[in-house]
Amino acid sequence: METIQNLWRQTQENLLFVVVCALIAGGLIVGTHLIEKWLPQKRKTTSAQRSSIIGICSAVAAVLHIFDFALPFLAPDFYKLDFSEIPVLLCGYYLGPSSAVACEGVKIVLKLLLKGTSTAFVGDFANFAVGCSFVIPATIVYHLHKTRKTAVIGMAVGTGSMAIFGSAFNAFYLLPKFAQLYKLPLDKIVAMGHAVNASVNSVESLVLLCVVPLNLLKGTVVSLITFFVYKRIETFLFKKDPV
Repeated sequence: METIQNLWRQTQENLLFVVVCALIAGGLIVGTHLIEKWLPQKRKTTSAQRSSIIGICSAVAAVLHIFDFALPFLAPDFYKLDFSEIPVLLCGYYLGPSSAVACEGVKIVLKLLLKGTSTAFVGDFANFAVGCSFVIPATIVYHLHKTRKTAVIGMAVGTGSMAIFGSAFNAFYLLPKFAQLYKLPLDKIVAMGHAVNASVNSVESLVLLCVVPLNLLKGTVVSLITFFVYKRIETFLFKKDPV
């Protein structure tokens, strides 16, 4: 009887996690679609063109996501650094924030099909949500007025947004949910952070000293690469004159 109750409790926890993921993803898609209605200089593309661009960028992003890697001198090994937001940001700069969200979502689905999950899907959801916190502000700012200056400002805003949102989301939801679904006490997770940085002694310090620097590093590298390659590949990749 106790086994059945535990199984039912675990099923409820998993279903609740799926519902939360679906609600956040749906909210981001609807929200960015509404925002796009107010953005100037909308690019005219057909549904087929939009789908093909999102598909290409998602496939490249999924491959980059598969080749993620740990930085053991900066954060515990379950935190991985990847540069999959580069093609997602390129997609968003060309088509807009809602396409960037769609690209993030398809990227995660493709990654799960190719590699599966090692974090009870929490890490995959984190990659999607935190990635969106970077690409959405960046693409919105850029599409307000498409210049190199606004591209740089957008990526700076996106990097700051990812650092702030990523840290808060980790502290209040992701780490507790990871501990719950992965059956790993939070104390052990904090201890893993302490092994990397002796100043880590709580969830808050783990986030501040490990997650924030990791997100700042990722945002900076992704921004630099995107800045130098976007205009060089825009016409070639998307087969249209730049706007």
